[in-house]
Amino acid sequence: MLTKKQHELLLYIHGHLGAEGVSPSFDEMKEALGLKSKSGIHRLITGLVERGFIRRLPHRARAVEVLRLPDDVPQAAPGGRFAPRVIEGAFRTSLPGTTVASVVDAVQLPLYGKIAAGTPIEALRDHSNYVDVPAGLLGRGEHYALAVEGDSMVDAGILDGDTVVIERGETAETGAIVVALIDDEEATLKRFRRHGKSIALEPANTDYETRIFPPERVQIQGRLICLLRQY
Repeated sequence: MLTKKQHELLLYIHGHLGAEGVSPSFDEMKEALGLKSKSGIHRLITGLVERGFIRRLPHRARAVEVLRLPDDVPQAAPGGRFAPRVIEGAFRTSLPGTTVASVVDAVQLPLYGKIAAGTPIEALRDHSNYVDVPAGLLGRGEHYALAVEGDSMVDAGILDGDTVVIERGETAETGAIVVALIDDEEATLKRFRRHGKSIALEPANTDYETRIFPPERVQIQGRLICLLRQY
């Protein structure tokens, strides 16, 4: 769940984007929340990013995008800027603020089999299975889906049995949840971070350890954009 200040900042950013079309500055956010320093804003933004409510936009200073709102806030956004990112089902408390999207104008994505959210396993390439995903949740790139196996990402709201939708790509921002291919044979779903000259693949479960590799051993195969869950 969001803290009071995180909730307040998220709504302020959302409203500013709707009214002005650009992200507020750190000074504007600091004044809006009545904080004394920008460091508090940095901590709040980091928390919102880690919980999947906003993301930082690359190559643009201080620019952020609102991905979703808490469930106690109407989901319609001024100018149509906001789109829900999670679909299908009644979600657990590990995913606060999720909404249900209609499977209208759905796109069929290939389901490439299971990927371990715990110990890495080879990603299967089984094109005989497909999943329907609302077109509004997808960007302009190429996408595919994977079935999650394991519990190492539970604190990020990703549970065993979920289906994750991945936007294919070879690069990712630090802090993004990605599909990483290790040594050209093992695939895993983890949070990507740069650790000096190395790459850290970080779980979201304290029962698991962060694994660190030289960059030549890790290939990014895409980043998580949403997940599907059914009961």
